[in-house]
Formats: sequence, structure tokens, C-alpha cells
Amino acid sequence: MCRAVIRSAGELVLKGFHGEAERSVSMKGPQDFLTVTDAASEAHIRTMIGYHFPQDTFFGEEGGGDIGAKVWVVDPVDGTANFARGIPHFCISIAYVENGRTEIGAIYNPALDELYFARRGEGATLNGKPILAAGTQRFDAASIEMGWSTRVANETYLGVVKNLLDMGTNVRRAGSGALALAYVADGRSDGYIELHMNSWDCLAGLLLVSEAGGNVCPFFEIGSLRDGGAVLAAAPGVAAGVSKASAIPLAILDRASERKTSSVA
Repeated sequence: MCRAVIRSAGELVLKGFHGEAERSVSMKGPQDFLTVTDAASEAHIRTMIGYHFPQDTFFGEEGGGDIGAKVWVVDPVDGTANFARGIPHFCISIAYVENGRTEIGAIYNPALDELYFARRGEGATLNGKPILAAGTQRFDAASIEMGWSTRVANETYLGVVKNLLDMGTNVRRAGSGALALAYVADGRSDGYIELHMNSWDCLAGLLLVSEAGGNVCPFFEIGSLRDGGAVLAAAPGVAAGVSKASAIPLAILDRASERKTSSVA
């Protein structure tokens, strides 16, 4: 069901991407953009989730919401600045969290028709085909993406960039944190760092990376659903070094204990 919902929202978002009026921009804050498509996408997803899972709660970027034991966490358009400028690097992100643990994650870029999906304990896929994190072992062969946030001092951000460059890594930024995490999951990038990220941007992607064999931070220990926190995801061969460069811890892996607990995919 999650995949059907995100694809239907993708149709709406893609229509907005090709319509000039739907890409008109207002500002929520510095470098924080909003289009009418953001609100329309979230309303659509909220309605669909409410219809199929009326007992669950909903927490979205635009409209907020309640956080219960079972909650859907949604970014209706991540990468809005790209979207508004006609750059096809944006996505919809949906995560299903049950009892403080992300069980399902979906990220969809409708402009490229790329749907990433993960369910805890079942691996990660791109358009139905299994994906794996990169096997990169050397920092001078690694490409790390780093997201920027107004909630963190520029000096801190630039310090981490310097640490990465000193290690020999390539550092880039493409403007969608959710897609950046998906790209770590399928090996297009070797890591993603954001010193503060909202939960609707990162929960689906962190599950994707974990299920694709990558390493991730313990988001629910160092951050929270409502307030966000630091985010790190990386290919196993470079994860320890990226963690040191960013001062963001890695979760202790215990994949054997993961259970299939949800039936809402």
C-alpha cells in the first residue's frame, strides 16, 4: 500500500513540476522554499493514509500532526529548491514508524520514475531490484554528500567539510537529503552527512541504507521524531572515517535481531 500511495503522490508532484504555476515559490525561512505542490502532495498522502490506516497517526513537513505508537512520517517534496527551478532532482519520502522504530521506508523521484523501497529485515530495492551500498574502501576514491542547515553554525559545517577534504574524499551537495540517502543505499554515493536533519527527510533513507548493508547513525538516540537531529549514513568501508570526520556516531549493528513486524507495505 505504501508504494501505491507514494506513486499516486508522484503523479501529482510530476504534474506540478511541469506546470509553471505549481512551481511558484514562497519562503518559509532562509533557503527554505514552499510551493503549492508541497501542500497538495502532503494533503493527498494524508488523505490516503487516513483512509487505509485510520488508527495510525500522521506527521508531515507542511502540516505537522500527531506522533503516536504507529506514525507515518512524510516529506511531500524534498528538494523543493530544485523542483522550483526545473531541476529533476527531488523526491517524496514516506516512513512508517512503529514503537520508535522505522519499519518501512519509501523514496520516489517521479521525474526519473525511481522508487526506492525498504521493509525492515527484507533488504532494499530500486524499482523492485535489490540494491547494495558501495564497496568503496579508500577515502581518496570516495564521494560524500553533505547537506547544509541553517540550524548549525557555518563554522561547524565548514570544519566537517575540511575534515573530509583532508581525508581525500570528494564532497558534493545536490539539494535533496532524502535522495542523497537513497543514493548511499544503491552505491551512487559513499556517504551522506547532515549536522541537523528533520525526521521526515531522513527516516526512510536511513532504513534504506541499513537494509542495503550500509552503516547509519542511531537517529532515535541522538535525535527525535519531532525535533530532528544529526544524520550519517555511509558505505561500510568508509563509515568509521566519515563518523570521525563529522563527530556523528554510528549505530551498533545487530541485523540478526531484526524482525519482520509490519504488514502495511
